[in-house]
Amino acid sequence: MSYLITLLIFGLIVLLSSFVTVKQGTISVTTIFGKFNRILRPGLNLKVPIIERIFKKISVQNRSAELGFQAVTIDQANVNFTAMLLYSVINSDEQTIKNVAFKFIDERNFMQALVRSVEGSVRAYVATKRQAEVLILRREIVEAVKDQLDQTLEHWGYHLIDLQLNDITFDEEVMRSMAKVVASNNLKSAAENEGQALLITRTKSAEAEGNFIKISAQAEKEASKLKGEGIALFRQEVAKGMAGAAKEMHEANLDASLILFSMWTEAVKNFAQDGKGNVIFLDGSVDGMQKTMKDMMALNQINNQNTNTKK
Repeated sequence: MSYLITLLIFGLIVLLSSFVTVKQGTISVTTIFGKFNRILRPGLNLKVPIIERIFKKISVQNRSAELGFQAVTIDQANVNFTAMLLYSVINSDEQTIKNVAFKFIDERNFMQALVRSVEGSVRAYVATKRQAEVLILRREIVEAVKDQLDQTLEHWGYHLIDLQLNDITFDEEVMRSMAKVVASNNLKSAAENEGQALLITRTKSAEAEGNFIKISAQAEKEASKLKGEGIALFRQEVAKGMAGAAKEMHEANLDASLILFSMWTEAVKNFAQDGKGNVIFLDGSVDGMQKTMKDMMALNQINNQNTNTKK
Protein backbone atom coordinates (compact mmCIF):
# COMPACT_ATOMS: atom_id res chain seq x y z
CA MET A 1 0.00 0.00 0.00
CA SER A 2 2.77 2.46 0.91
CA TYR A 3 4.58 1.56 -2.29
CA LEU A 4 1.49 2.43 -4.30
CA ILE A 5 1.14 5.75 -2.55
CA THR A 6 4.80 6.57 -3.22
CA LEU A 7 4.43 5.66 -6.85
CA LEU A 8 1.30 7.80 -7.13
CA ILE A 9 3.02 10.76 -5.57
CA PHE A 10 6.02 10.33 -7.87
CA GLY A 11 3.72 10.13 -10.89
CA LEU A 12 1.95 13.31 -9.79
CA ILE A 13 5.25 15.15 -9.42
CA VAL A 14 6.40 14.00 -12.85
CA LEU A 15 3.08 15.10 -14.34
CA LEU A 16 3.22 18.51 -12.76
CA SER A 17 6.84 19.01 -13.82
CA SER A 18 5.77 18.44 -17.41
CA PHE A 19 3.87 21.77 -17.45
CA VAL A 20 5.84 25.01 -17.74
CA THR A 21 4.40 28.54 -17.79
CA VAL A 22 6.41 31.22 -19.67
CA LYS A 23 5.60 34.88 -18.96
CA GLN A 24 4.76 37.37 -21.67
CA GLY A 25 7.89 39.14 -23.02
CA THR A 26 10.04 36.17 -22.02
CA ILE A 27 11.36 33.14 -23.87
CA SER A 28 12.74 30.07 -22.07
CA VAL A 29 15.61 27.95 -23.37
CA THR A 30 15.61 24.24 -22.50
CA THR A 31 18.39 21.68 -22.57
CA ILE A 32 18.56 17.92 -22.39
CA PHE A 33 21.65 16.57 -20.66
CA GLY A 34 23.25 20.03 -21.02
CA LYS A 35 22.63 20.37 -24.77
CA PHE A 36 20.28 22.91 -26.35
CA ASN A 37 16.94 21.36 -27.09
CA ARG A 38 14.36 24.03 -27.94
CA ILE A 39 12.79 27.36 -26.93
CA LEU A 40 9.50 27.76 -25.08
CA ARG A 41 7.35 30.76 -25.95
CA PRO A 42 4.95 32.68 -23.66
CA GLY A 43 2.04 30.66 -22.29
CA LEU A 44 1.59 27.08 -21.03
CA ASN A 45 4.12 24.61 -22.45
CA LEU A 46 4.82 20.91 -22.05
CA LYS A 47 8.32 19.56 -21.58
CA VAL A 48 9.89 16.19 -21.13
CA PRO A 49 9.82 15.44 -17.40
CA ILE A 50 13.05 15.16 -15.43
CA ILE A 51 15.51 15.15 -18.36
CA GLU A 52 14.42 18.42 -20.09
CA ARG A 53 15.45 21.39 -17.99
CA ILE A 54 14.99 25.16 -18.36
CA PHE A 55 18.48 26.52 -18.89
CA LYS A 56 17.74 30.27 -19.07
CA LYS A 57 14.84 32.68 -19.27
CA ILE A 58 15.49 35.52 -21.71
CA SER A 59 13.57 38.79 -21.78
CA VAL A 60 12.83 40.12 -25.27
CA GLN A 61 11.69 43.49 -23.91
CA ASN A 62 13.69 46.73 -24.22
CA ARG A 63 16.29 47.20 -21.52
CA SER A 64 18.31 50.22 -20.44
CA ALA A 65 21.53 50.88 -18.61
CA GLU A 66 23.27 54.03 -17.40
CA LEU A 67 27.00 54.50 -17.61
CA GLY A 68 29.60 57.20 -17.13
CA PHE A 69 33.07 57.31 -18.64
CA GLN A 70 35.80 59.66 -19.82
CA ALA A 71 37.36 60.26 -23.24
CA VAL A 72 40.27 62.38 -24.48
CA THR A 73 40.09 64.65 -27.54
CA ILE A 74 42.84 65.09 -30.12
CA ASP A 75 43.94 68.29 -28.36
CA GLN A 76 44.26 66.42 -25.02
CA ALA A 77 41.10 67.67 -23.33
CA ASN A 78 39.31 65.29 -20.97
CA VAL A 79 35.61 64.86 -21.76
CA ASN A 80 33.22 63.31 -19.23
CA PHE A 81 30.19 61.48 -20.62
CA THR A 82 27.01 60.41 -18.85
CA ALA A 83 25.04 58.14 -21.16
CA MET A 84 21.99 55.90 -21.23
CA LEU A 85 21.92 52.72 -23.33
CA LEU A 86 18.70 51.36 -24.76
CA TYR A 87 19.05 47.85 -26.18
CA SER A 88 17.09 44.65 -26.71
CA VAL A 89 17.16 41.17 -28.23
CA ILE A 90 16.97 41.48 -32.02
CA ASN A 91 14.02 39.08 -32.41
CA SER A 92 12.62 35.86 -31.03
CA ASP A 93 14.03 33.55 -33.70
CA GLU A 94 15.60 30.34 -32.45
CA GLN A 95 19.13 31.19 -33.62
CA THR A 96 18.95 34.65 -32.05
CA ILE A 97 17.78 33.20 -28.75
CA LYS A 98 20.57 30.60 -28.85
CA ASN A 99 23.15 33.38 -29.31
CA VAL A 100 21.71 35.32 -26.39
CA ALA A 101 21.61 32.25 -24.17
CA PHE A 102 25.04 30.76 -24.88
CA LYS A 103 27.41 33.58 -25.98
CA PHE A 104 28.02 34.77 -22.40
CA ILE A 105 28.21 32.95 -19.12
CA ASP A 106 25.72 35.24 -17.47
CA GLU A 107 24.03 38.65 -17.75
CA ARG A 108 26.78 40.37 -15.80
CA ASN A 109 29.46 39.41 -18.31
CA PHE A 110 27.27 40.52 -21.21
CA MET A 111 26.66 43.93 -19.65
CA GLN A 112 30.36 44.37 -19.00
CA ALA A 113 31.16 43.62 -22.65
CA LEU A 114 28.38 45.89 -23.91
CA VAL A 115 29.40 48.84 -21.75
CA ARG A 116 33.10 48.50 -22.59
CA SER A 117 32.30 48.25 -26.29
CA VAL A 118 30.24 51.46 -26.18
CA GLU A 119 32.90 53.29 -24.18
CA GLY A 120 35.62 52.13 -26.58
CA SER A 121 33.68 53.29 -29.65
CA VAL A 122 32.97 56.71 -28.13
CA ARG A 123 36.60 57.16 -27.07
CA ALA A 124 37.85 56.17 -30.54
CA TYR A 125 35.54 58.72 -32.18
CA VAL A 126 36.25 61.55 -29.71
CA ALA A 127 40.01 60.99 -30.07
CA THR A 128 39.74 62.30 -33.66
CA LYS A 129 37.91 65.52 -32.68
CA ARG A 130 38.83 68.75 -30.93
CA GLN A 131 37.20 69.84 -27.69
CA ALA A 132 35.33 72.69 -29.41
CA GLU A 133 33.66 70.17 -31.75
CA VAL A 134 32.53 67.59 -29.21
CA LEU A 135 29.56 69.52 -27.80
CA ILE A 136 27.89 69.84 -31.19
CA LEU A 137 28.50 66.23 -32.27
CA ARG A 138 26.06 64.32 -30.04
CA ARG A 139 24.13 62.80 -32.92
CA GLU A 140 27.29 62.07 -34.90
CA ILE A 141 28.81 60.27 -31.91
CA VAL A 142 25.70 58.08 -31.50
CA GLU A 143 25.65 57.22 -35.20
CA ALA A 144 29.36 56.36 -35.18
CA VAL A 145 28.92 54.07 -32.15
CA LYS A 146 25.93 52.31 -33.71
CA ASP A 147 27.79 51.77 -37.00
CA GLN A 148 30.70 50.17 -35.15
CA LEU A 149 28.66 48.04 -32.74
CA ASP A 150 25.68 46.86 -34.77
CA GLN A 151 27.52 43.95 -36.38
CA THR A 152 29.16 42.85 -33.11
CA LEU A 153 25.92 43.03 -31.15
CA GLU A 154 24.12 41.10 -33.88
CA HIS A 155 26.45 38.16 -33.28
CA TRP A 156 25.48 38.32 -29.63
CA GLY A 157 21.77 38.40 -30.50
CA TYR A 158 21.24 42.05 -29.48
CA HIS A 159 21.01 45.43 -31.16
CA LEU A 160 21.58 48.92 -29.82
CA ILE A 161 18.33 50.87 -30.12
CA ASP A 162 19.66 54.19 -28.88
CA LEU A 163 22.55 55.82 -27.08
CA GLN A 164 21.58 59.02 -25.32
CA LEU A 165 24.43 61.27 -24.25
CA ASN A 166 22.71 63.01 -21.39
CA ASP A 167 25.64 65.07 -20.24
CA ILE A 168 28.96 66.10 -21.79
CA THR A 169 31.33 68.03 -19.53
CA PHE A 170 35.00 68.95 -19.47
CA ASP A 171 37.47 69.34 -16.63
CA GLU A 172 36.98 72.45 -14.52
CA GLU A 173 40.02 74.19 -15.98
CA VAL A 174 38.83 73.55 -19.53
CA MET A 175 35.33 74.78 -18.65
CA ARG A 176 36.79 78.02 -17.28
CA SER A 177 38.84 78.57 -20.42
CA MET A 178 35.82 77.86 -22.62
CA ALA A 179 33.77 80.33 -20.59
CA LYS A 180 36.47 82.97 -21.14
CA VAL A 181 36.46 82.29 -24.86
CA VAL A 182 32.68 82.66 -25.00
CA ALA A 183 32.81 85.85 -22.93
CA SER A 184 35.53 87.35 -25.15
CA ASN A 185 33.58 86.45 -28.29
CA ASN A 186 30.48 88.09 -26.82
CA LEU A 187 32.46 91.23 -25.99
CA LYS A 188 33.91 91.25 -29.49
CA SER A 189 30.45 90.93 -31.02
CA ALA A 190 29.12 93.66 -28.73
CA ALA A 191 32.01 95.98 -29.69
CA GLU A 192 31.44 95.30 -33.39
CA ASN A 193 27.72 96.00 -33.03
CA GLU A 194 28.41 99.16 -31.07
CA GLY A 195 30.89 100.32 -33.72
CA GLN A 196 28.37 99.65 -36.49
CA ALA A 197 25.69 101.54 -34.56
CA LEU A 198 28.05 104.49 -34.00
CA LEU A 199 29.02 104.49 -37.68
CA ILE A 200 25.38 104.49 -38.74
CA THR A 201 24.56 107.28 -36.27
CA ARG A 202 27.41 109.47 -37.46
CA THR A 203 26.63 108.76 -41.11
CA LYS A 204 23.00 109.72 -40.62
CA SER A 205 24.04 112.80 -38.67
CA ALA A 206 26.44 113.84 -41.44
CA GLU A 207 23.75 113.26 -44.06
CA ALA A 208 21.29 115.33 -42.05
CA GLU A 209 23.81 118.13 -41.58
CA GLY A 210 24.65 118.05 -45.29
CA ASN A 211 20.98 118.21 -46.21
CA PHE A 212 20.47 121.08 -43.77
CA ILE A 213 23.38 123.02 -45.28
CA LYS A 214 22.10 122.31 -48.77
CA ILE A 215 18.57 123.42 -47.92
CA SER A 216 19.89 126.51 -46.09
CA ALA A 217 22.05 127.41 -49.08
CA GLN A 218 19.12 126.98 -51.45
CA ALA A 219 16.94 129.11 -49.19
CA GLU A 220 19.62 131.79 -48.89
CA LYS A 221 20.12 131.75 -52.65
CA GLU A 222 16.41 132.13 -53.23
CA ALA A 223 16.18 134.88 -50.62
CA SER A 224 19.11 136.74 -52.19
CA LYS A 225 17.52 136.37 -55.60
CA LEU A 226 14.21 137.74 -54.36
CA LYS A 227 15.98 140.53 -52.48
CA GLY A 228 17.93 141.51 -55.60
CA GLU A 229 14.78 141.47 -57.68
CA GLY A 230 13.07 143.63 -55.06
CA ILE A 231 15.92 146.16 -55.01
CA ALA A 232 16.01 146.25 -58.81
CA LEU A 233 12.25 146.75 -58.97
CA PHE A 234 12.52 149.50 -56.33
CA ARG A 235 15.19 151.28 -58.35
CA GLN A 236 13.12 150.97 -61.50
CA GLU A 237 10.14 152.53 -59.77
CA VAL A 238 12.30 155.32 -58.29
CA ALA A 239 13.79 156.01 -61.73
CA LYS A 240 10.34 156.09 -63.29
CA GLY A 241 9.12 158.49 -60.61
CA MET A 242 12.13 160.78 -60.98
CA ALA A 243 11.83 160.72 -64.77
CA GLY A 244 8.17 161.65 -64.57
CA ALA A 245 8.88 164.46 -62.08
CA ALA A 246 11.74 165.80 -64.23
CA LYS A 247 9.49 165.76 -67.31
CA GLU A 248 6.74 167.66 -65.51
CA MET A 249 9.21 170.26 -64.20
CA HIS A 250 10.70 170.64 -67.67
CA GLU A 251 7.23 171.24 -69.14
CA ALA A 252 6.60 173.81 -66.35
CA ASN A 253 9.94 175.53 -67.17
CA LEU A 254 11.28 174.74 -63.70
CA ASP A 255 14.87 173.89 -62.83
CA ALA A 256 15.38 170.11 -62.42
CA SER A 257 17.84 170.78 -59.60
CA LEU A 258 14.83 171.28 -57.36
CA ILE A 259 14.30 167.55 -57.51
CA LEU A 260 17.83 166.97 -56.33
CA PHE A 261 17.36 169.54 -53.55
CA SER A 262 14.16 167.81 -52.49
CA MET A 263 15.92 164.42 -52.46
CA TRP A 264 18.72 165.90 -50.38
CA THR A 265 16.38 167.33 -47.79
CA GLU A 266 14.35 164.10 -47.66
CA ALA A 267 17.56 162.11 -47.10
CA VAL A 268 18.61 164.41 -44.24
CA LYS A 269 15.13 164.09 -42.75
CA ASN A 270 15.22 160.27 -42.95
CA PHE A 271 18.68 160.17 -41.38
CA ALA A 272 17.38 162.18 -38.47
CA GLN A 273 14.21 160.13 -38.01
CA ASP A 274 15.50 156.59 -38.59
CA GLY A 275 19.10 156.84 -37.51
CA LYS A 276 18.39 155.05 -34.20
CA GLY A 277 21.40 156.54 -32.48
CA ASN A 278 23.90 155.94 -35.30
CA VAL A 279 26.26 158.86 -35.98
CA ILE A 280 26.20 160.09 -39.58
CA PHE A 281 28.42 163.01 -40.57
CA LEU A 282 26.91 165.40 -43.17
CA ASP A 283 28.24 168.72 -44.38
CA GLY A 284 25.37 171.05 -43.55
CA SER A 285 27.08 174.30 -44.62
CA VAL A 286 25.93 176.29 -47.67
CA ASP A 287 29.18 175.52 -49.50
CA GLY A 288 28.80 171.85 -48.72
CA MET A 289 25.24 171.84 -49.93
CA GLN A 290 26.22 173.61 -53.16
CA LYS A 291 29.06 171.13 -53.73
CA THR A 292 26.70 168.18 -53.17
CA MET A 293 24.12 169.70 -55.54
CA LYS A 294 26.75 170.19 -58.24
CA ASP A 295 27.90 166.59 -57.88
CA MET A 296 24.37 165.25 -58.09
CA MET A 297 23.61 167.45 -61.14
CA ALA A 298 26.78 166.23 -62.79
CA LEU A 299 25.75 162.63 -62.19
CA ASN A 300 22.33 163.41 -63.60
CA GLN A 301 23.88 164.92 -66.76
CA ILE A 302 26.10 161.84 -67.19
CA ASN A 303 23.10 159.56 -66.87
CA ASN A 304 21.19 161.61 -69.46
CA GLN A 305 24.15 161.45 -71.86
CA ASN A 306 24.36 157.66 -71.44
CA THR A 307 20.66 157.35 -72.08
CA ASN A 308 20.88 159.48 -75.25
CA THR A 309 23.89 157.49 -76.45
CA LYS A 310 21.99 154.21 -76.10
CA LYS A 311 19.12 155.64 -78.05
